Amino acid sequence: MFKSGMQKRLPTSGPILCRREMIAFVPAITLAWLWVGVEAMILLGITALIVAYMTRPILPALDQPGRETDHATGLPLREEGAGLMQDMIEEAARSVRSTACLVVGIDDATRLERQLPGAEFDEIMRRTSERLAGALRDSDMVARLEGARFAVMLKPTPHPDLESMIQLSVRLQSATEEPLSIAGRELSITTYAGFCLLKRCPNATGDKMISAAETAAEEAARNGPSAIRAFSPEIRRTAEIRSSLSTDAGEGLENGDIVAYFQPQLSTDTGQVTGMQAVPRWLHRDRGILTEEDILPAVAAAGMRKRFYEVMMYQIFSALRTWQRKGEICGPVSIPVNDELMANPKMAERLQWELDRFDLDPSLIRLILQQNVIGQLKEDIVAHNLASCRKLGCHVELAGFGNGPASVSSIKTANAQRLRIHRSFVTQVDRNPEKQQLVAAIISLAEGMGVATLAEGVTTIGEHSMLAQLGCNHVQGRAISAPMPLDETHEWLKRHQARLAKTPQIDTKRGA
Repeated sequence: MFKSGMQKRLPTSGPILCRREMIAFVPAITLAWLWVGVEAMILLGITALIVAYMTRPILPALDQPGRETDHATGLPLREEGAGLMQDMIEEAARSVRSTACLVVGIDDATRLERQLPGAEFDEIMRRTSERLAGALRDSDMVARLEGARFAVMLKPTPHPDLESMIQLSVRLQSATEEPLSIAGRELSITTYAGFCLLKRCPNATGDKMISAAETAAEEAARNGPSAIRAFSPEIRRTAEIRSSLSTDAGEGLENGDIVAYFQPQLSTDTGQVTGMQAVPRWLHRDRGILTEEDILPAVAAAGMRKRFYEVMMYQIFSALRTWQRKGEICGPVSIPVNDELMANPKMAERLQWELDRFDLDPSLIRLILQQNVIGQLKEDIVAHNLASCRKLGCHVELAGFGNGPASVSSIKTANAQRLRIHRSFVTQVDRNPEKQQLVAAIISLAEGMGVATLAEGVTTIGEHSMLAQLGCNHVQGRAISAPMPLDETHEWLKRHQARLAKTPQIDTKRGA
């Protein structure tokens, strides 16, 4: 599709005879030939050529010396894209119309780029840019941003609104998510999209419009595959907060402000503590206690994910050793792991080193495979790390079952010992018969495969009771306890054991 000169920019105007406007003249030219003669057909054809030429998009020359373009797609880069967006804004002001900017990006592009040879990743970028062009008007513009993102600058129209932009975003996603044939194999990608309407960006410039659409796109990327978000003041404020937090992340990690909290898990049969889940908390000097929803994006933006996991692992293993020394029974600790950690070739080796360092049994560790890991279970490094961790004696859990890519085959592939039922099924399960049926089906499936179940996000005694009746093995949530720091777990464990000692014991053996 991309050739030299003007055709390197998307969208191309193409040869005049191939323009879509010419289609309207085909019936008229044919009828002129049949009814009047060759002379009329030629005259009408010349008129069509003149109309097509006069209505072509007028683009600046692209072969200017020193002009930078993206090597993979031939597209202009951010700086020129901002200039093109500025042109659209000025044209909108002159014509009393409006415009908008979209940013489309490939989900999980970092993993994709890491797995594929450079030439194949570039081919994906090129093909994706072609598909974007095919779904846009000839007068719209596309530029390549940093990473696997594209900016789309729209020609001014009378009334662009939220609904039309959502429809356009869906159309662009549909075009870019068709399977790709790369190096003899079929690859499927998903894309996220963010957009900003001109009226939503006060004192807009080309650069500000692209930045606003990019902010919305980043919010979409954080909300799962194929998400769409519109720019708004609320999203901007959230982004500003995250940006400020990212500058504090390094200091928070090194000063001990980001710490591991622990949330108990109970057996629905005995009420005994069967484990703890480790969750990060940030004791921020200005914003109070922050949860993982704020911590993880800030750590990622600061480029400190590796250091974050090192700090968390050290605190988790220290807690396990402390509980052992005090003779407190709290079961294994469940640790969420993401795709980046599982893709580290030295992950299992590092885990073994830490276990040896603290003299801990590997069975005290449960690795919670997040949804972005479950989709990669068959990849070489992930499969190797998972097999190595199981060989050590660590347990494996699948997160969010019923609300993501986890399937029967993934349970077998991961050799999981426990399924975590997503909180969306747990909320109001005691009052919603449909949810009861869904949870019962998940539990039945797990029992048939010899796998235990744990319900996440249990917030009421009624939910706890219903889950126990349905046969769920373990529960976790605020109905049992909110996450707490290590020093508070000791007193909580004492109080819980005291309550259990006062509870009448029921013989649950069959036939008793």
